[in-house]
Amino acid sequence: MPQDIPPDHRSGFVAVMGRPNVGKSTLLNAYLGQKLGIVSDKPQTTRTNLLGILTLPEAQIIFVDTPGIHQPLHKLGEYMVRSALSALEDADVALLLVDLSFPPGKEDRLVAESLGKARVARKILVMNKVDLVAAEGLAEREQAYIQLIPADEHITISATRGDNRDELRQRIIAALPLGPRYFPPDQVTNQQERFFAAELIREQVLLHTRQEVPHSVAVVIDEFKQRREDLAYIGATILVEKESQKGIIIGEKGNMLKKIGAGARAAIQDMLGHPVYLDLWVKVNKKWRTDEAELRRLGYSPPQRE
Repeated sequence: MPQDIPPDHRSGFVAVMGRPNVGKSTLLNAYLGQKLGIVSDKPQTTRTNLLGILTLPEAQIIFVDTPGIHQPLHKLGEYMVRSALSALEDADVALLLVDLSFPPGKEDRLVAESLGKARVARKILVMNKVDLVAAEGLAEREQAYIQLIPADEHITISATRGDNRDELRQRIIAALPLGPRYFPPDQVTNQQERFFAAELIREQVLLHTRQEVPHSVAVVIDEFKQRREDLAYIGATILVEKESQKGIIIGEKGNMLKKIGAGARAAIQDMLGHPVYLDLWVKVNKKWRTDEAELRRLGYSPPQRE
């Protein structure tokens, strides 16, 4: 073991699980101190497993941010749920996030059923969004989730405000096995810049559109070139399923697409640290969410196990 790593150093994989919109990506971003997973108020914002690597002097925590567990309505939904559950297969710890601002619902019961069968060394029930719950109803709401979700321990937090966030991190470290660093200390994810560029474009679509449009959108990076040391060119296609959705994203005289492009360009420039020239196109790809071959082409292919 390298000399800069103490003999009691801990490391391992932490699967961050839960139904859609419970704050999984928000918690991961807070721990990493930077934006890794995109965040919106739309359900199923996260579509694929994303590694977030937190290296501390005493431990390396490899978070796996997962799509929300839900009842799938199409092939994309099935992929998302399979991806989320696959994170448990190699996890040392499972964080089971719930949203305290709502009572347990059907999707929380789906989570409980799925996780009840998982073989994970340690399961921690993380009751998030305590800042949105009135004090007089807190204990009853906590007890409802404790009775529903199978876990070895539980904690109440606010991922955004920070309540008990440090305490949860210490509990995670204590639950990890002794081990080396699996990644260099300055690495924060296993994904490439192309992936994040596509996600930041999709985030702007989520922020600016309503109704059925966000769920029907995929983003493909067609070209990503560093034209100069201080300038990148990115060409991307926004895929939708219907002509009507294409019209919404383009908007009157192209105004909506310009707004999406401006927001995405600013976010990508912030990520890369230099100016970006961003070209966006919108195309219709009917029923891409229901076509397995098309899903694989777009990168939605969960790990296959023997």
